[in-house]
Amino acid sequence: MPLTRRAKQGLAAALAAGSVLAAIVAAAPAGTAAATRTAGTSVDGSPVTCASHQPGLADRLERDIATALHGHGKASALALYDRTTATSCTFRASTAFDSASVVKVTILGALLRRAAEDHRLLTSREVDLTTAMITKSDNAATSALWRQIGHAGIQHFLDLAGMRDTVPGPKGKWGRTQITAGDQVKLLRMLTTDNHVLGERARAYALRLMNRVVPDQRWGTPAGAPGTATVHVKNGWVPLSTHGWRVHSVGVFTGGGHDYGMAVLSHDNRTMENGVATVERAARAINRDLNLSKAS
Repeated sequence: MPLTRRAKQGLAAALAAGSVLAAIVAAAPAGTAAATRTAGTSVDGSPVTCASHQPGLADRLERDIATALHGHGKASALALYDRTTATSCTFRASTAFDSASVVKVTILGALLRRAAEDHRLLTSREVDLTTAMITKSDNAATSALWRQIGHAGIQHFLDLAGMRDTVPGPKGKWGRTQITAGDQVKLLRMLTTDNHVLGERARAYALRLMNRVVPDQRWGTPAGAPGTATVHVKNGWVPLSTHGWRVHSVGVFTGGGHDYGMAVLSHDNRTMENGVATVERAARAINRDLNLSKAS
């Protein structure tokens, strides 16, 4: 019997929905039922969206992230993943922020990619510069590497990494690079799994530097992290004439059965301390919820 146009449209929609559902189920680990859901919680009008194979975890994360960011939701963004529970969350993850020093991990990735394409190791000068850039957040070292790699080299890395929403800062102003929480989590995922952009040695080098950040810069995403985790972090902070203090933190947590990462971005902070407090409220909630799930 011939189908009407409306019936054909309904059938096409049903098939599309079925394809999406099949993709979600196929992504689940063997023997694990997918427990995904749509956003039921919002912060200042923007939805917090989580999905997880751990029953109840998505609900808990959505609720606790919303509570942590209440009152600052329009000036913050967040993304996270946890491979052990197949969990992910996003909140305004495609919203652009000035990068401040968080972009230094991207610069490091671009340098490591260029070295791989040139079939060489980092020079002693590059080792000194990258160590200062990541562990101490040295701006002079960062500017030297930014000039060395160049806009084309940075963009080449972004294209390979699929970081399509990241826009390098103009005229050497690397701290004005436009970043998103979603792209930052893409980078963190890439640093912690096999991929075609960065080899094992390059990834290990980047994570080692992020693990050696000086003590007074180890705030942000490590807040509330379990003692069994190895913490890798890079933060960014800068005051500008518009949107006040930018305060950002990206972190990766490995070892001891942990395999997760998060990016928390914020601006419109009156002081750096206000920004750190906002980022750490979200980080504590995430670290607590993910690790409660692992202990249960």
